[in-house]
Amino acid sequence: MLPDDPASTVEEIEAALLGGDRAYSAHDLARRAGIGLDVVQGFWSTLGLPHGDPDDPFYTERDAEAVDRAAALVREHGLDLRTVITVTRALGHTSDRLALWQVEALVEDMASRYELDDASARLLVLDRLADLAPVLEAQLVHSYRRQLAAIAGRYGAEFGEIGRPGGEPGALPLARAVGFADMVSFTRRTAGLGSTDLSSFVQRFEAAARDVVTAAGGRVVKTIGDAVLFVADDAASGARVALGLADALGRELDVGSATAAGGIAEGARGVTPVRVGFIWGRVLSRFGDVFGPSVNLAARLADIAEPSHVLTDRVTAAALAADPRFALTELPARELQGLGTVVPVELSATSA
Repeated sequence: MLPDDPASTVEEIEAALLGGDRAYSAHDLARRAGIGLDVVQGFWSTLGLPHGDPDDPFYTERDAEAVDRAAALVREHGLDLRTVITVTRALGHTSDRLALWQVEALVEDMASRYELDDASARLLVLDRLADLAPVLEAQLVHSYRRQLAAIAGRYGAEFGEIGRPGGEPGALPLARAVGFADMVSFTRRTAGLGSTDLSSFVQRFEAAARDVVTAAGGRVVKTIGDAVLFVADDAASGARVALGLADALGRELDVGSATAAGGIAEGARGVTPVRVGFIWGRVLSRFGDVFGPSVNLAARLADIAEPSHVLTDRVTAAALAADPRFALTELPARELQGLGTVVPVELSATSA
C-alpha cells in the first residue's frame, strides 16, 4: 500500500531515525559540548550534511549526542582535531554511499516484486523505511565491528612476522599485493541499455568480482566505474585473486552467443571479461584507498593486458618464481606513460 501523504511520512521517518524533534540550534550544540560554533558547523559539513542558520532549531537530541562524542574524542581520548575531522569525513562519505546504495536496492526490490513503476516503488520504500532501518542499522554495526576485528588481526599477523612495526627508512609502510581488473569494452557492451539492465550489469560485475576477490584471500578497495581495485596481504594471494578474476569473469560471458542473440547488449546480464594488472610492492593506505607507484603500475599493466589475461612485473615474478602453482612468461618491453620502460610478465596458472 502506497503512502497517502509523503510529507507526513517523511516527518514520521525523521522522528524515528533522528531521535525526536529538531529542538537545538548550532549555538545550543556548541554550548552543550563546550566547543566553538565553527567546530559544530565544521563537523556537520564534514559529514556531508546540510546545516541551517546557527540560531534555528535544526538539530535533534541524537545530533547533539553525536557532536558530544566528537568533542570527547579530543577532550577524553586525546585525538588531534584534524584526526577527528578525517574520521568524520570517512564516516560521512561511506554512510552517504551506503544509505543510497541500500535504498536504491530496496526500490528495485519493490518495483520487481509488486510490478510498480519507479516513482511508486520509491513511495513504497519511503513508507517502509522506518520499519526496515533498525534491521539495516544492526547489520551495519555488526559488519563494522567485524571489519575492525579483521584489521586488528591483519596488523597482529604482520607485526608477528616482522618482529617490529618499523621497516626500511623512507619506504611506504605496507607490503601488499595490489591489482586492477578493468572491464573490456564497457561502453560498447552497455550502449543502449535502459536503467534496469545497466544496473543489473554493474551489480553483477561488482558482486562477482567481490566474491572472487574474497574467496582468494583478498579485499576489494573500491570499484571505479568499469574497474575494481583489490589488495591482498601476500604475493601468492594476490596472484590467486588476479587469476581468479581473469578466469571467472571472462568465462561466464559467452560473447559469441550474446552477439548471435542480437548484439553485445543482449549479454549484458552476464559478466564482462577483464584485463588484469597485479603488482607486489609497498603502498600507503589512506582515506579507505591505497596509493603509491605499485598502484600506478598495476593500473598501467591492466591497460595493456589482453582480455582475460594477467600481467605483472619482474619484481613480482621473482616473488612468485618458486611457487609451482604459477607460470611466468616475460613479454617484450613496453613504454608505459609516466613509468618509463617496463618488462611485462604474463602470469598464468599451472596444473600443480
